[in-house]
This record gives sequence, C-alpha cells and structure tokens, in this order.
Amino acid sequence: MTIPQSAPDTGLLPRLHDPELLIFIRHGQTDWNAEGRMQGQRDIPLNATGKAQATGNGKRLKALLEAGNIRPDRLDFVASPLGRTRMTMELLRSALGVDPAAYRLDDQLKEITFGDWEGHTLEELADEEEALIARRRADKWGFVPPGGESYEMLTGRIGPWLRSVNRPSVVVSHGGVFRVVRGLLEGLQKTAAPKLDVPQDKIFVWRDSRFEVV
Repeated sequence: MTIPQSAPDTGLLPRLHDPELLIFIRHGQTDWNAEGRMQGQRDIPLNATGKAQATGNGKRLKALLEAGNIRPDRLDFVASPLGRTRMTMELLRSALGVDPAAYRLDDQLKEITFGDWEGHTLEELADEEEALIARRRADKWGFVPPGGESYEMLTGRIGPWLRSVNRPSVVVSHGGVFRVVRGLLEGLQKTAAPKLDVPQDKIFVWRDSRFEVV
C-alpha cells in the first residue's frame, strides 16, 4: 500500500479570496504606538495625531469614492470592536459626510494579542525574555508570546473572515490584521507578511487583484 505524502510546506500563504473591492484602513496612532509598546487587544485610545490621521484618511476615502463614482451607502463599513478602531471609523465617516455610527463590528477583526507582553516594549523585555525575543526574531510568523497569539494563529480567524467578504467593503482594523489579510490576498511568504509596513495615514485599496496605497 502506498502511503500518501503530505504536501511540502512552500512557505507561501494560500491566496484565499479575490474581493471586488476591499478598502483597509489601520486605526490612527495611540500613545502606545508612539512609544513602541505592544498594544494587541488592550483598549488604548487614539491620541491627537491619531485623530488627525483618521480624519485625513476619511478625506482620502471621500476623494477615492468620488473619483470612482461610488456611493458610500453601497459599501459595507465594518470595524474591529476596540475603541481605537471605532473612533477611527467614526472620524473617517464624519469626514465622508455620512452618519458616524452607521457601521458594524466584527470580533474576528481584533488585533493579534501579545498576551503577557502587552504594554511593554521589546527593550523593556530584553533582559528577562532574551531567549524568547531571539525565537521571535527567528520566526516571527510562528512565534507565540506568553499567553498570546502567533501570526499563524491569527490567520485561523482572519482567513474565514476574508472568505466571507462578498460585497465592496471598508474595513478599519489593526496592523497585525492587515499583514495577514495582505498575505492571504497576495499569497506572500510567511516570513515576509509579519514585516509589512502598515502606515496609519494611508488607505489600502484592493481591486483588480492587487493593492494600491492611497
């Protein structure tokens, strides 16, 4: 009897879905972002810079929609339930000139959790967690911080969410979430996805099977 062999791991993420239009916006800056603290699922509010970024992204989105003759009421607006994403969504919807509260929440869009490391910088953890930080550096995709999630684990909830996107959508979520979303849309290397830059003053537009940054 021939024993079936498992497929080799190519190191590439599967390309799960190809939505017609998916506009992704990261929440604006918080004080913890500015300080380099691992935020994860801690509910840290936007700072003044973050509020300005959210309003600016709303203006970018308005210009994008007007250029494409797309009415906001034809889009599904959905956000992570954390406070910083909700505030970002409400500020950008205000800049669009639509009801700030007319959007929905999805728990699957919460940020990756860093567990016991949340609230700390890597520099603060360097002495006590040197071995774990080295492991994280060697395998950022698969590394699980104490009490937290890996990017691989995050994919387990973002993948099903991504497959469910069946209409043009505007999503306000988090940096870690975007890295996984982009990895799954583009079929990126697992080693590359966690290192993607996700600026807080830009919007990411997926259409025609590719991303553009606005």
